[in-house]
Amino acid sequence: MPNNRVVDRPIILGLVGDSAAGKSTLAKGIVSILGPERVALLQSDDYHRYSRSERRRFGVTALDPAANYLDILEQHVCLLRQGKPVLKPVYDHMRGTLERPVLLEPKPFIIVEGLLGYHTRALRDCFDVKVFVDPDEALRVKWKMARDCAERGYGEDEVKLSLERRAEDSQAHIHPQRTFADIVVRFAAPETQPDECGARLNARHLLRPTLPHPDLGPVLDAGGKSGFRLALARDTDGKPVDVLDIAGDIESRRAKAVEDLLWSLIPEANHLRAPLGQFIDHAGQPAQSHSLALSQLLLTYHLVKAALGHFAR
Repeated sequence: MPNNRVVDRPIILGLVGDSAAGKSTLAKGIVSILGPERVALLQSDDYHRYSRSERRRFGVTALDPAANYLDILEQHVCLLRQGKPVLKPVYDHMRGTLERPVLLEPKPFIIVEGLLGYHTRALRDCFDVKVFVDPDEALRVKWKMARDCAERGYGEDEVKLSLERRAEDSQAHIHPQRTFADIVVRFAAPETQPDECGARLNARHLLRPTLPHPDLGPVLDAGGKSGFRLALARDTDGKPVDVLDIAGDIESRRAKAVEDLLWSLIPEANHLRAPLGQFIDHAGQPAQSHSLALSQLLLTYHLVKAALGHFAR
């Protein structure tokens, strides 16, 4: 991180979205750039009020605000923003149980990832950069099926039932948070490859004027007509926004040129270069995506600039 950092408190990034939206994958790339020694990760799932078996017994889902200790999450994010450690609860996704709390020390950057990070005004006010991750729904279902079966001990029928149970709460509590984001990131399969769910996904960034976004002129010149496009559009509320499209099939050479230019926009962090766009595919194998890499780099740009006082709140 730059030595001329002027903000003397942690910079906080929010990554909010539905289950299996790709939040953790985005976060991993950002951590690899800034360095794990400089980034603290807080997952709001740890603030579940009930274990998995209790939720089933009570007939509630983890997406319901009432099934989470959001008041404690507010307190903890506020304390971390002040540079103070917190004794954080722990939720074990594999077993669906609540475990012993652990001490979380603040670091120069904090990523708060989860389902309900923007649900309250107090929480929203803690973030310097707010991102909502909103993949195509069919894609998210594929990701959830793959992840929950491989990593969380679910069977396919259990995942399908879980999706059905959560659908109403997802619409009521998760998706409305989209309106509070500075940036909405959406991954989707290309029209010509509807079954794509990995390395060649298209990425779309909806850039709201709540943050000053980088001058992408040189980047667009490098990627124009070859997988990188910026256009003016209307948001869901009718307000004008910039929409940045990154094609999943962007050529490696072109992607590298665009990546180099993006790095040039944050010279303060140029020495932090790290491999980006890495993820585990549906077959459980390491893979790399250019659209993911460029997305991770664009989000990191905002954190670095916030640390320099460009627009930290």
